Amino acid sequence: MRVLVTGAAGQLGRDLVDVLHGSVPRGGRPGPKASFGAASTGRASSCDVVGADHRSLDVSDRAQVAEAFEQLRPDVVVHCAAWTAVDACEADPGRAFAVNAMGTRHVVEAAGRHRAHVVYVSTDYVFDGTSERPYVEWDRPNPLSVYGRSKLGGELELGADATVVRTSWVCGYHGSNMVRTVLRLMAQPGPLRFVDDQRGSPAFTADLAVALAEVSRARLPGVFHLTNQGETTWFDFAAAVVEAAGGDAGRVEPITTAELDPPRPAPRPANSVLDNLAWRCLGAEQLPAWQDGLGRLVAALGEGGGTS
Repeated sequence: MRVLVTGAAGQLGRDLVDVLHGSVPRGGRPGPKASFGAASTGRASSCDVVGADHRSLDVSDRAQVAEAFEQLRPDVVVHCAAWTAVDACEADPGRAFAVNAMGTRHVVEAAGRHRAHVVYVSTDYVFDGTSERPYVEWDRPNPLSVYGRSKLGGELELGADATVVRTSWVCGYHGSNMVRTVLRLMAQPGPLRFVDDQRGSPAFTADLAVALAEVSRARLPGVFHLTNQGETTWFDFAAAVVEAAGGDAGRVEPITTAELDPPRPAPRPANSVLDNLAWRCLGAEQLPAWQDGLGRLVAALGEGGGTS
């Protein structure tokens, strides 16, 4: 089975390519997990994987996408490519929709010509955060930001047989993320202030990539929420990062979103906790607790530093 991964230079794309090749990403867990996808498809755990980054495949270019599919002829495409700079999207909605929505349309169109299954990676930002409980896959989206609307636009481009995987608070060994931000701020004097009125479910790419590979191999249709287990606030998450790195968690101080200085251009959902209900209904193995994923990532970054 040939799998095309778009956005393969991103933190999730890089780990997904490793998992599909049969490697354990940095910060991952040694040893195989229960191979739901391989058992469902009867295929081996490794695949013929093609990873395409933005330089080799600009998904906003319809002709380029069509040519790539013509040359590669994938059986499955995992569409990780996106413009994820949430605040920058607010200032440039045209670019956000060109990449996140129209880019997905181009991928879906080309995949349809070659009968390739599409797995689209989406986000918790499709919800408005007003729910008092975790969001399940059947809840109605209502995004607050340009980024969220553009990613929902991508979801709406998919056919009934495609797969949507929503995730949140993504952190990995490669690229920029909140774990790296906290570790960098630890080296500076003074308190570390993080909001305590935004709740979510962290997703660590080493774990998320394993589940995403399972979804891709099995070509499971429909919407899935995939995160590490448990929920937290950014304040508690930052304190946990500091503690995992051997620092003084007391340096982390809670603030409200309204106290952010400067304020963030894009509104954030106050509650973006994703319940992995559809995944549980399949009887698939749940991702580990977020504290477990965090400990492994901080240890891996301490050993090698990762890449930005």
